[in-house]
Amino acid sequence: MMNTENKYKPKPDWLKIKLPHTENYTQVNHLISKYNLHTICTSGKCPNMGECWDAATATFMILGDICTRACKFCNVKTGKPNPVDWNEPMNVAKAVQALSLKHCVLTSVDRDDLPDKGSKMWIATVKAVKQLNPDTTIETLIPDFDGIKELIEDTANAGQEVVSHNLETVRRLTPEIRSRAKYDRSLNTLNIIAQQGKITKSGIMVGLGETQQEVLETMDDLRTVGCTVFTIGQYLQPSKENIPVFEYVRPEIFEFYKKEAFSRGFKHVESSPLVRSSYHAEKHVR
Repeated sequence: MMNTENKYKPKPDWLKIKLPHTENYTQVNHLISKYNLHTICTSGKCPNMGECWDAATATFMILGDICTRACKFCNVKTGKPNPVDWNEPMNVAKAVQALSLKHCVLTSVDRDDLPDKGSKMWIATVKAVKQLNPDTTIETLIPDFDGIKELIEDTANAGQEVVSHNLETVRRLTPEIRSRAKYDRSLNTLNIIAQQGKITKSGIMVGLGETQQEVLETMDDLRTVGCTVFTIGQYLQPSKENIPVFEYVRPEIFEFYKKEAFSRGFKHVESSPLVRSSYHAEKHVR
């Protein structure tokens, strides 16, 4: 059963981090402001923001910073989004160029308000980044586009090397923490991606009340649809409005999950408490 008490659990030592403020960290922060961009690093309160920004990399979040969905684990604002900014694709491309990124990660809010669910902006952004940075590889962490096959296919074939879509949690808990997404729809989204011949990636959080058996069953489901890259990390409650942590999973359990994932045929696995979708993403393109 999920812990529904709206209070924080004290974090164990292995989850305590410090944010560096080095030259690279400052440069990334400056470029994000200069080009009026958003990152999931800040909107999602990612625990790896300091490490990634210090390494001069960031996960750019397109289509604004207001999501049409209200998932209980997510810190991104929800509500009525602003109109699409068609300067955004080239602004992202310029930021990637200014940072001299070898690998770029793109994600977005859900835009269920748009007829194309935001897919045209996705395609335009990938193409702009490639146009200005032809040697930069790209990972796109895409939404489910309401399961519309054509939108998923078109977005997956925009020119990126890795296409990711997160299950977020096990089947049983999906209705409790994801506002509109469905477990089987997400699996079908990943299956469509894999059918395009793309490196197909997904990730989940633990510490929400799932069992180890459910996590292993989720791995099996992902392998069945062609997913080859898997990430698994600890859920951290980003605000008092979000669902509380049920438990803090110990590091040795993450090692167990890593071994189990590799034994099931995943090509690349990131499994530790602070892992998030884009953590060490440059390795996944290989």
